[in-house]
Amino acid sequence: MKIDSILRAMGARPEDQRKLLMMAPVFFICGIAEMLNYNGFMTLYNQRFGSEYLPYVYAAEAFILPLEAWLLSWLAARLPKPKLMRVLYGLLLGIVLVNAGVLLVMESFGLEARAYYPVLFIASSFVVRQQTLLLWSLAVDLCSTQQAKRLMPVFVGSATLGGVAAGLLAQLISLAFGPEVVYAAGGVLLLAALPNYRKVITRYLVPLSIKIEASGQEEEQVSTGAVFKHALRSPFLLTVILLMTLMPALYFLMEYEFLNVTKMSFPSEQAFSRFFGMVTMVLFVLAFLLQTVSGRLMARLGASQMLTAISGVYVLSFAGALFFVGGSAALPIISIGYMLLYLLLYYSAEPSYQLFFKTLPLAQRDSYRYAAQGIAASAGILIGAGLQFLHSGLGMSWTALSFVGLAGAALLFVLSWLGRRFYMRELVSSVQTIGEQDLAEQFDEFSRNEAAIAEVRSMLKLPLDSAKEIALQIIGRLQNPSDVPDLLELIDDPNPRIRVAAVRAMNLESADLHAMVKVAAFLEDPDDEMRAEGVRQIGRMKHMEHQAFYFLRQKLLDRHPSVVAEAVKAMYSFNNAPSYEACAEVIDRILDEGGESSVYICRVIAELELHAFVSKVERLADESHPAARVAAIACLGKLQILTIIPRLLEKLPMMDQEMFRTATESFVQMGEDAIPLLFGSLPDSPPKRWTSAVAALSALLPEEQVRTVLTDEALKRLSELEAASGYSLSLKQLGHSELSELALRRWREVRTFIMDGVWAVLSNLADEQVADAIRRAAADEDEEIRSNAWEVLAEGMGERRLSQYLLTVLERGEEGKPVDTDEDANAILKAALQGNDDWWREIAGAALIEEGKQMGSDHQIMSRLNKVIFLRQVPYFADLSLEELGLIANIAEVYSCPDGENLLERGEPNPAMYVIVDGNIELTSISAAGWEGTIGVLGTGDVCGVTSALDSTSSTVTAQALLGDVKVLKLLGENVSRLIRLYPEIGIGLLRASFARIRLLEEMMMRIDS
Repeated sequence: MKIDSILRAMGARPEDQRKLLMMAPVFFICGIAEMLNYNGFMTLYNQRFGSEYLPYVYAAEAFILPLEAWLLSWLAARLPKPKLMRVLYGLLLGIVLVNAGVLLVMESFGLEARAYYPVLFIASSFVVRQQTLLLWSLAVDLCSTQQAKRLMPVFVGSATLGGVAAGLLAQLISLAFGPEVVYAAGGVLLLAALPNYRKVITRYLVPLSIKIEASGQEEEQVSTGAVFKHALRSPFLLTVILLMTLMPALYFLMEYEFLNVTKMSFPSEQAFSRFFGMVTMVLFVLAFLLQTVSGRLMARLGASQMLTAISGVYVLSFAGALFFVGGSAALPIISIGYMLLYLLLYYSAEPSYQLFFKTLPLAQRDSYRYAAQGIAASAGILIGAGLQFLHSGLGMSWTALSFVGLAGAALLFVLSWLGRRFYMRELVSSVQTIGEQDLAEQFDEFSRNEAAIAEVRSMLKLPLDSAKEIALQIIGRLQNPSDVPDLLELIDDPNPRIRVAAVRAMNLESADLHAMVKVAAFLEDPDDEMRAEGVRQIGRMKHMEHQAFYFLRQKLLDRHPSVVAEAVKAMYSFNNAPSYEACAEVIDRILDEGGESSVYICRVIAELELHAFVSKVERLADESHPAARVAAIACLGKLQILTIIPRLLEKLPMMDQEMFRTATESFVQMGEDAIPLLFGSLPDSPPKRWTSAVAALSALLPEEQVRTVLTDEALKRLSELEAASGYSLSLKQLGHSELSELALRRWREVRTFIMDGVWAVLSNLADEQVADAIRRAAADEDEEIRSNAWEVLAEGMGERRLSQYLLTVLERGEEGKPVDTDEDANAILKAALQGNDDWWREIAGAALIEEGKQMGSDHQIMSRLNKVIFLRQVPYFADLSLEELGLIANIAEVYSCPDGENLLERGEPNPAMYVIVDGNIELTSISAAGWEGTIGVLGTGDVCGVTSALDSTSSTVTAQALLGDVKVLKLLGENVSRLIRLYPEIGIGLLRASFARIRLLEEMMMRIDS
């Protein structure tokens, strides 16, 4: 419970625990290692080579950066993502360990190779730079978008705490040993973090990369040259690149002043290292504190104003350096400036840049981002080196150099101010092409800028409907009452989408009676959605409750149930007795009527938590209308009515997909109180019931119980599934080929159900995103992808026993244990009679009873198994699974039509379709000339009445029993329509039947014409 409390305090969730416990130590240890390396090589370079040569080293680094980018791009193009991450970490670790070895050897033997320190500086800068990118890239790749929002602050906090620890360690180590050991300690810590780093890649990144590697999808690439040309034509992009260039260049200048003033103040290596360690510690304490407010700052200021504020800090820092550079306060003032610029550049400016690139097309966004960063990195280092050279090469005074820095900071401030304006313009111009989620993310930028809002409002006057819709989305988020007059002008727009969007965007909480009357006009609109939106808006006008009540009361009798439901919600929001009474009467009436209207009312009851109507909603759970049953089950789940659980569990085996999914979701919504009932249903429960209960329990139980109780349940079911693979072979051994095929079909379906439950358990014990990726990859047609996924299961994903047993089942496929004798076959089938699946019990029972009683065609009543066996022989249903055939059999009514009686009557409504089991049906119709003729004769396995049953039209033919009684399976069109929606294969089969009828009619017409 303590861990859960800590997670909640950090904004994380219990499902994030495993990832946090594995990755946070990597960030913490690598944070220490990074700053120890930085402290070590900066101290050694500054003291033994000289900070006055820093401009030359930076210039050399600027020319090396393109080669570095090419190397990383070359590696990325040739290595899978997981291997690339391992290779890069190994490369960084190798560089640090080699440098540490060289330093320690030089120190041990008293060697002095001054030319080595620039090499150390450049190589170590590469390590520090790429180590940061590597860790952030890993974290982003492993976390879904929402999880990243929760966990990234924790990872950043871990790294910054590592920096604090590094500052303390650097001071202690430098006192005892010196900067060489400080640097080497960073390498040792990188080595210590390696096992966890590799484990993270194996458990999370490998599964997620399996599909990505095979998909071959590549983003549209944009060259650096193309980005540069675009920047020259785009003031916005040019300003962004200039900001990304100038900001680090000025930081390098401040760093140069800091290193030189520190060197003058602390001439000895140990004193310099101790002070640098103290600065590092303070720096990362500030970085950690910054993380606690950076999110709120970004939310308050936005990306563009954040950069303007950072530029202001640059101006203040260089102004301080200018005024105090020659005095005793130079060291603290410049040190504070250096720390502030470091923090703001790497922890605040970088995220702001990323938001700027979101205005670019999605397909090219990353290409522009990386190309711009490459241009800015090289140019920034060159300019920074040039600024440093003004002092080291040309002898410019510190005062003059600080003045140059202040002038650069002022230019930076102007650029950031211009960039803000360009950014707003880009947002407005690109808002018609960005997705809704991106719009939501960038809305805050609009709300803080009056010029941008004014431009958005001007879009309401444009002739383009798409521009109006985007503007209405933004204005609707503002909910500014002053926009109501402009929006009222749009409610007469000819486009219904514009009218609805305009009403939705209004804030009528303080509107006048004129606005209410205008909106009330929508209440008689022929469009149902428009009337519903009008009801919602009038319900918000609580300052005119009496008038609103008058309008809403009328809508309780609206012809469409969605409008009635909105009226009920609006009236309940008034919280007065007359509203409650009026609504209660309507709710009671609709619940008593049932049907489609009750679907909307059930949702309202759940949303408003109206427990007074629970008893009637419970009755709807047995309603004949399928959609009403689903809505009632969903409502009872949200209201946490535990008494419905036993009934739902009982009916689960016969539920279709939608109802099954809704029941499972309801179990989860009922919370911990549902656990005992769900646990009680697990022993000997049918496959679908077991899967639903296990999926719900996986979401409700703590990880410890999932790992023990549910894992054992899943292992038991997988074992039973393996035993059941012998049913089909046993039936085949006994000569029941038809039943053998049915048993095999059922085994495939049961395997799907059991696998769903097993994967639900593994998703709880592993990362859900990883488990989903592995599940899809494990069933992939590509053998390499499949084998990679199986390798992850072999390593033990989530829970080793269950993962490896699942792998065994997947590898075995449909292959069952051979059945050599009839005695063995009979023994296996007798065991099936005691099993938990009713289909296997029926199939085994049919095989074991006497042949004469097995499936007598003279029986008046067909069993479900008889119906399924027959339907499977009908060409239109041959491709359906046993589960789908069973659903049809459940709704199919056996009907006998006497000889000469009409099954269909031309011109009469027909509510059902018919599948002929035995006998013949003659189809007749009347020609345009008025004479009646036979179209054709249908026999066993043929279907009639499909079209009229599904679209509720009158029959175009007369269908009459011919030459004896006819036995048919009758399926109501309403039930068939629902099954078609849930199982498209059924619709395809019926479509074939319709095509066959069309061909038959065409042939008959040709005969008549001839």
